Amino acid sequence: MPIKQFLINQMFEPSIIAIFLNPFYIARKNLLNAIKDYGKLIRGKTVDIGCGSKPYEKFFASDLYLGLEIETETNQTEKKADFYYDGKVFPFEDKSFDSAISNQVLEHVFTPVEFLREVNRILKQEGLFLLTVPFVWDEHEQPYDYARYSSFGLEHILKENGFEIIKHQKLGHPVETIHQLINGYIYKTTKDIPIVKQLTTIFISSIVTILGLVLAKLFPSHGDLFLDNIFLVRKVADV
Repeated sequence: MPIKQFLINQMFEPSIIAIFLNPFYIARKNLLNAIKDYGKLIRGKTVDIGCGSKPYEKFFASDLYLGLEIETETNQTEKKADFYYDGKVFPFEDKSFDSAISNQVLEHVFTPVEFLREVNRILKQEGLFLLTVPFVWDEHEQPYDYARYSSFGLEHILKENGFEIIKHQKLGHPVETIHQLINGYIYKTTKDIPIVKQLTTIFISSIVTILGLVLAKLFPSHGDLFLDNIFLVRKVADV
């Protein structure tokens, strides 16, 4: 495998060596493990809304997997979408998918109710929707950063838009969350100087990551401070 592809893979599918390569190891590892678990339930014809580079495609048990992105010149060049849309209406017929995925996208959507209604519209009755959303994270991809959602807020907005909660999980121990935020700060303060970023990732962020992972084994957890929400929901009503 070429070194460039290896490094890209370590960003989304981090192995143990990624502790020294990926300053977001804690967040990405927790998310990867959850997607591997939930992905086995995503079947049939599936659309990945905000698919990006489709990093988790292989973990879904779909018969047909399609990627959707907002139509911009950058997305058409850099993303792996099969379809593009205007940011409002998905280019699909009603009830045309068995399942849908949206991974770390909803926080960037400035019209979340309309977005969820579009997901509802294109799903068949009893169709599944897998949603991941950050809870504790810094502003990113500015100015396209709209909100952070609590688990209660997400549960409410999903139920209000025709979905039934099947399973919900909070990702990240409180201690892991704190250490991941430290690494995020280090990354943002060094990212514009490549050699400094690389050295701090290898020699500083790796130590922060290891401390976070070890201390999380020693300190008690609670459900109030965490990195991400993951919801698996079922469409039970049209809206």
